[in-house]
Amino acid sequence: MFDVAVVIPTIVRPSLLEAVHSIFEQNFTGTIQILVGVDKMLGDHSILEKLFDNVPDRVTITLFDPQYSTSARHGGIHEARDGGSLRTTLSFLANSRYVAYLDDDNLWHSNHLETLLKAVVGVDWVYSYRWLVDEETNKKLTVDKWHSTGPNKGIMKGTSGGFADPNTLLIDKLACADQLHLWSVESDVDATYSGADRMFFDGLSLNKTCRSSKRATVYYKMRRTNVLWQYVNRETRSKETQDG
Repeated sequence: MFDVAVVIPTIVRPSLLEAVHSIFEQNFTGTIQILVGVDKMLGDHSILEKLFDNVPDRVTITLFDPQYSTSARHGGIHEARDGGSLRTTLSFLANSRYVAYLDDDNLWHSNHLETLLKAVVGVDWVYSYRWLVDEETNKKLTVDKWHSTGPNKGIMKGTSGGFADPNTLLIDKLACADQLHLWSVESDVDATYSGADRMFFDGLSLNKTCRSSKRATVYYKMRRTNVLWQYVNRETRSKETQDG
């Protein structure tokens, strides 16, 4: 068994290697199982081969490539557009009680797993905060104070009961096993706040105990079209006005 497992669904972006290396660089000294699940091979297969270069002794990589997608987005039968049933399946396959999640285009700070594993003692799941990062420049912009802020917080408090980005989560999968199927279900394919990540968060928030690590340890890369840019720009203008 491993001390912690990390589930990464991927379409094999080049950024997958950088995401995995951010796990290699964790300060956490225990054993880590990384489970990489291929949704659809949109990138170069050589990227998967490079996953196994310079893997630390405490880390094991499990590559799961069924050669087909389970996501309706790519011809599969499960509604979840982001990976189909991969997060559900890989969570159960993980040979650890504790499971964290990382997308193939995001990164973790080196103390991410360490702080989450300390925080999860006595509760069913935990979440961190995240830095918003300009995808084009890799510049850290600000800590997200609006969207991924946890249960009953932020701009989604009134409409959806808050939210926590999948990249910020760590769960006790034995305590949360009855919620794991929600990773493969869309809440409403036409709704603004749809998505399997929305479904899974709601299941955890409504039915399981949690706490925050109170640390911003995720680097969330934003496209310039992301709606959160309006909040970042507003905050920047406000600081400039105060400084001026």
